[in-house]
Amino acid sequence: MAGNWKMYKTPNETCAFFDKFKPLVANSTHCEIVICPPFVDLPAARDACHGTHIQIGGQNLSWAKEGAYTGEISADMLKAVGSKWVIVAHSERRQYFAETDESANKKIVAALEGGLIPIYCVGERLHEREAAKTHQVLETQCLGGVANLTPEQFSRVVIAYEPVWAIGTGKVATPEIAADAHRCIREQIRKMFGPDAAASCRILYGGSVKPDNIRGLMAQPEIDGALVGGASLEAVSFASIVNF
Repeated sequence: MAGNWKMYKTPNETCAFFDKFKPLVANSTHCEIVICPPFVDLPAARDACHGTHIQIGGQNLSWAKEGAYTGEISADMLKAVGSKWVIVAHSERRQYFAETDESANKKIVAALEGGLIPIYCVGERLHEREAAKTHQVLETQCLGGVANLTPEQFSRVVIAYEPVWAIGTGKVATPEIAADAHRCIREQIRKMFGPDAAASCRILYGGSVKPDNIRGLMAQPEIDGALVGGASLEAVSFASIVNF
């Protein structure tokens, strides 16, 4: 269960969140819990999570290891402040910052080389769904993002399916719609890396996940977890999702 805080919370607010959140998930060992706060909050999150099973991650990274790339963050920098995970190619990165499948691939490789676990985001926009192009979009994004990885590299990648039309809109894909997309993604993985890789790959659902819909989503065998946006900003809300 991963929480993406997007551009919310200061370091002080981060500490306040974990003060409330930690007791609520102290015995929640049935899943991995990951929170991806803004970069400036990572040290506070690391310190707050020390001694717990809560893990932290970045929301983005550079494909470069270092250099004259003003404003960028490398995998080594993320790891140095305690990150284990990193989100790659979130739909907002694609929409607002020109992220492409090609740049995402470079970032996935950089994350893996830096010892981070990438959560690679794929998903269709509303007009693509309405044009019955969901499977085509997912196939293109899967191929563009991970097809050139070795099987060993891919074994460390997590996929997140996020229908763009259901992010921040209050709309949510029905469990059946989400499961269909997950099956499509798993089939692409099978074609690229074989049946064992397809079976073992964790595919998360992200798209207006909330406490009142998480149980129905997680009842689908194809859905292995969730990438949670707004509902991860409040401790009780996110704990309810973790403990569904």
